[in-house]
Formats: sequence, C-alpha cells, structure tokens
Amino acid sequence: MEGKKRKKHLVVLTGAGMSAESGLRTFRDMGGLWEEYDVTEVASPEAWEKDPALVLRFYNERRKQLLQVLPNAGHKGLVTLEKYFDVDIITQNVDDLHERAGSKKVLHLHGELRKARSTADPSLIYDIEGVGLNIGDLCEKGSQLRPHVVWFGEPVPAMDEAMEIMQTADIVVIIGTSLSVYPAAGLIWYAPQASPVYLIDPGEVVADNRKNITVIRKKATEGVKEFMKLLLPDEK
Repeated sequence: MEGKKRKKHLVVLTGAGMSAESGLRTFRDMGGLWEEYDVTEVASPEAWEKDPALVLRFYNERRKQLLQVLPNAGHKGLVTLEKYFDVDIITQNVDDLHERAGSKKVLHLHGELRKARSTADPSLIYDIEGVGLNIGDLCEKGSQLRPHVVWFGEPVPAMDEAMEIMQTADIVVIIGTSLSVYPAAGLIWYAPQASPVYLIDPGEVVADNRKNITVIRKKATEGVKEFMKLLLPDEK
C-alpha cells in the first residue's frame, strides 16, 4: 500500500495590502489624533518611555478598528489552499484576520495587536479582552503591560523561525508588500532557488534576481484568486 502523498509546502508572506481590502487602515493612514504625530512618536521604545498613555491610546484605537472589520476573500482563499498544500503564513501584519478566516499556521513577525506582554518579562503574554489596555494594567509580576508588537528600533524575535519555514518552501507567494521593509523583505533570499515565487501587489515591487518569479499586479483579493487558478488549474 502506497503511503499518503506529501502535500507541497506553500509559504505565504503577507503585508499591509493583505488587510487593506478589509477596510483596515494602515499604520500611516490613521486619522484624527494620529495625524499630529510621526509614527515613531507612538510606536517606539522612546515613545513608550516618554508617554506610555499616548502609546496605549494609539493601539486601543487600532484595536477598536480591527474589531469592526472582517477577513476578505484573499484571506479566505488562503484557507482554501490548505486543502491542497501544507500552508504556512508569515505575516508582517499585527491583525488577526488570517486566524479569523481560519488559517491554521500563522507566524506574526511584528507581534499581535490583540495581545499584551509584560514590560518586565517578555515571555509573559496575555490576550486582551475587548479593546482597552491602560495604565495600571499589570502582569502577574506587578509590571505594566505593553502592546505585544515590535516597535521601530526593536529586534524581530520571530525572524529565525520565519527563515526556517522559508527554507523548506516548495512554493512561495508574497502578498500586499513591496518587499522594501527589512528584515522581512530579506526572507525571500532563504527560499530554495528551485522554488517558484509569486508576488501579488498592484504597485511597484522590489524583486531579487531570481529567474522564477511571477508578478501578479493586482490587489490581494483578485490576486489570490488568480494565484489559485495558476496553482490549481483543474479546480473550478
């Protein structure tokens, strides 16, 4: 009796363009109060040291917005691909739209908006109930909780795991990112040279000198649909 055929390993790298069609405004598009500040004034260790209450308000506003949007057809298309492939999603996004769509394996490079962590012990991570995280919310060791996100100037702890995942990819698809933000953009270099790479983004993208890159110049929802047709030509 033959063993079960191994599913090909599909590695997906997603950026802000993946969530934009859900109506989730990007970091730099936040309106109201946030137009008065440079993003580094609300998303850096220095900002936290200077005015933690302002930083918490910024992320509470983002969390509130996240709870008002839903996964889009692009997110759902990636879930469908799990029937045919072993899918790993590496996302630069801090939203939970991949999980809410039903994706089983999601690695967040830049943290998660709906989680908080201890300022004394980074291994202490908690789910945030509702939208609020405020001054006086403490971890079990008595230290203030902060957003569980990677701020400007901080290392990206999940990069090693992301590199390991990318090294075993049979197919890579990059969605909604121009590949201009490092270190995440450098992940493409870890994919095996023989593995085809697909880039889905309506704008200009920065591609390396790999010969087997296919660029799909569309937004995430339409791009994922086209990508699925290329991978599964016999499926209706």
